[in-house]
Amino acid sequence: MFDDDEPLVLPQANTNETRQNKSHGHDNNSFNVYEGNSGGANSNGISKHKENESLQSLIETNGSVGRKDDSKVLYLELFPEVAAIPQSEFRDKFTVLVHLKAPSSNAFQQHNEQFDGVQNTIAQEEESGAQNFTYSESIIRSPVWVPHSINDRAPIDLVTVLDVSGSMEGTKLALLKRAMGFVIRNLSPTDRLSVVAFSSTARRLFPLRCMVEEGRQQALQAVDLLVSSGGTNISEGLRKGAKVLEDRRVRNPVSSIMLLSDGQDTYNLTNRWAAISMNSRTALDYHCMLPGSIRHASQNGLAQIPVHTFGFGSDHDSATMHSIAEASGGTFSFIETENVIQDAFAQCIGGLLSVIIQDVQVEITSANSEVRLVAIQAGSYASNIIDGGQQGSVKIGDLYAEEERDILVEVKLPAVPSSVNTSGCDDMKVVNVTCTYRDPVLQQANQTMVCELHIKRPETSIQQQTVCLEVDRQRNRLCTANSIAEARAFADRGDLSRAQLILGTRRAAVQGSPASQAGDQLCRVLESELTEMQERMANMQLYENSGRAYVLSAHSSHSQQRATTRGYSDESTGCDYKTSKMVDMLLRSQTMCPRPQATVSRTLLPSRSFPLPEARSSR
Repeated sequence: MFDDDEPLVLPQANTNETRQNKSHGHDNNSFNVYEGNSGGANSNGISKHKENESLQSLIETNGSVGRKDDSKVLYLELFPEVAAIPQSEFRDKFTVLVHLKAPSSNAFQQHNEQFDGVQNTIAQEEESGAQNFTYSESIIRSPVWVPHSINDRAPIDLVTVLDVSGSMEGTKLALLKRAMGFVIRNLSPTDRLSVVAFSSTARRLFPLRCMVEEGRQQALQAVDLLVSSGGTNISEGLRKGAKVLEDRRVRNPVSSIMLLSDGQDTYNLTNRWAAISMNSRTALDYHCMLPGSIRHASQNGLAQIPVHTFGFGSDHDSATMHSIAEASGGTFSFIETENVIQDAFAQCIGGLLSVIIQDVQVEITSANSEVRLVAIQAGSYASNIIDGGQQGSVKIGDLYAEEERDILVEVKLPAVPSSVNTSGCDDMKVVNVTCTYRDPVLQQANQTMVCELHIKRPETSIQQQTVCLEVDRQRNRLCTANSIAEARAFADRGDLSRAQLILGTRRAAVQGSPASQAGDQLCRVLESELTEMQERMANMQLYENSGRAYVLSAHSSHSQQRATTRGYSDESTGCDYKTSKMVDMLLRSQTMCPRPQATVSRTLLPSRSFPLPEARSSR
């Protein structure tokens, strides 16, 4: 049992409520014994909603569903494929783009100011000795972090699971320690960190502890003592990392695992490549590498714990690492050369330390009894259509500050009988869309106002239709992600010619699309990366050394619209989806700890990136 996690830092907690410290035991492999209090502890397995009921009851009156200013929290906009369709025309597939954008990290200022007002009320009620106020103790002892300033973010429980097998000896291990030092120094006192190391077996080196100065120094010392030896047991390392989070007595609002490995798992999935060559999905189940607590979290009413995986060098098992990330809602990054490892970690924590919205779910409803939803294209996000095509939903999960998500919804549009329409050019309501989500700081459930999509249905025919470039660019992205997955399947079976043909055909389609012809920068990135993938499939040795990992990292990025590291240069680190917080953390990494120079053994065309997208103005 790893139920010795340190209590959360509550900046406004009443010191009179703090209990006496007492020691907690550690497993034999723990780094050290520390002092920590046990106030506010919850038993393991409590639902993420139930454990916060008192706080939710107190603050729910501060926000109303469907408020007029909801766009300041989660921006929602709809785009039709074309603006008008003649009344006589029937469309079996009409595409609607659902666009979401998370606010910047300071956009919750108004909400936190309201929360500060609630806390002031608490203090006044306690001071006046009101008998009918019952929430003060639960607020102080709640396992949910309480913000103390309007700029505070949701703190994280982070577990790093690190490969220290024999192949990590030397420069690799030194750079890993350096990268971990950067992570530790950039966590705040309200964040908690645990370190797990694995080789032939796995051990927890450092318990889940707040990164106050003492905790930070002990974490640095634990990392500095890492020694490489033995084989590679990824499954055991991940199991122990998940166990740290399972056994927590209290929980920060955000939780995640960062898993790094440079080799093949020598204890599990021993027949992986035989199964791949046979195209046998039943013989090869990568999901078995994920502990049940992560794989079935949502079914048990618990928050999903994403595992962000990092494949280090040319010998790592990219298929396993990608599958672990995909199944848990994490990302897969490919660290091709040693000098990129710190930047890869910096980019990842730049996102994790800016989670601003959680449990995002999009609800789509037909606005007309004759309109039917026929398909939802959401990349790697789970979608569902029910009620005969009248309703659909997409589960997005967490969003970092400034992140965007785009979903294509295909609907069946009926012709409009002339007897029904007498005005000549009426609006037609197509779909209604709303989003539910949770504020991770206040643990407050919210819902956006309903967004309606209308299109024109003129009586006369339309000479020329202008395709919406927003719809076209997202169609290019999703089709590219599908083509990458298809090409990878052929390449894994040794049919590199077919794989290259698929990628080349998709590149030509992107180049000829309206968005690309208009100079869209995302299309330029897709074209460049498709070319890069073709080059990395020049022969089987090159594909196995770097091509497969590059392809899987690109698929992870484009299917989720989230930045990943891939390749060996700054130009191939998923800049297309970087947020300002990621950029800031990368700049900090490169300024405070400039990475060592390294030579690249071969020359490839680097993937280019486009600058941060400008925020769309509200309409």
